Amino acid sequence: MSKVITFGEIMLRLAPEGYYRFVQTLSFGATYGGGEANVAVSLANFGVDTAYITKLPKHEIGQAAVNALRQFGVDTSKIVRGGNRVGIYFLEKGASQRASKVIYDRAHSAIADAVPADFDWDAIFSGVSPADRASWFHFTGITPALSDNAAAITLEALKSAKARGLRVSCDLNYRKNLWSREKAGEVMEKLVPYVDVCIANEEDASDVFGIRAKNTDIGSGSLSYEGYKAVAKTLADRFGFKKVAITLRESLSANDNNWAAMLYDGADYYCSKKYPVHIVDRVGGGDSFGAGLIYGSLQNWSSGEILEFAVAASCLKHSIEGDFNMVSVEEAQKLAGGDASGRVQR
Repeated sequence: MSKVITFGEIMLRLAPEGYYRFVQTLSFGATYGGGEANVAVSLANFGVDTAYITKLPKHEIGQAAVNALRQFGVDTSKIVRGGNRVGIYFLEKGASQRASKVIYDRAHSAIADAVPADFDWDAIFSGVSPADRASWFHFTGITPALSDNAAAITLEALKSAKARGLRVSCDLNYRKNLWSREKAGEVMEKLVPYVDVCIANEEDASDVFGIRAKNTDIGSGSLSYEGYKAVAKTLADRFGFKKVAITLRESLSANDNNWAAMLYDGADYYCSKKYPVHIVDRVGGGDSFGAGLIYGSLQNWSSGEILEFAVAASCLKHSIEGDFNMVSVEEAQKLAGGDASGRVQR
């Protein structure tokens, strides 16, 4: 059986009810989420044996974050306990032409202040038995952005993963509020040579590595598939990625997007169906795509099948509140197969 290990920061998400703005609300709903945690939950919901690695305080808020993962069957036994705080992010949902807004309060979180000695990656990847051995490792560009120590821990994880023959995926996930483009490029340049599958959105390759798609205007929602084919090939040629996947979001407004993706497998390019999406919650959309990509790869599907499943799974995520994607394999396959009617299932 394949086991997937994901590594990153799980945060407390505080959000006003509905479409209230921060300055209007008198209360915040509390949930948990974070890039790699979202991938872990998606995969667990798909029936994949998945473990999540992070560092969390021993107090009750840290335990609540652990519990949020456990309820979906994610293995939390390898989470390191210690540190003083859980990172927080505040989310204000956008509507119509008003964009959503995220405010981070994650400085000196337990994982940001962690040190390499906190994690024994050989033990984490080898497990307690042959059946518990990892076969896939996933991280995002958010994790090394948290601190220099977090970047060093990520590099150690990657070296151990590759030494053990694991497949490695990375979602570039550039966050301008965490580090500069220059620092991102410098750090990620050292990490991505260990990566087999690179995942990006429309802007990541440009923000991190300066690789830009031609004939594209993200602000107006005008995207060139040919431009992104060139971006994918350039990434693969430069860093040796076996596959490059790019999500393509045409943002018509905060509520309505067109959602698609492309995949380059070193030989051919695949472009998915395009879905018109009316958004309930767009946070975690890219993470659900990454989880779909990993799942399809573990099933040894064709490149086209992998891509269509991943796009369908992430399309459905946009209809679900919270960071986590709570859809089944069957639901994603049904949409990928062409049933987008949304009719009541009886």
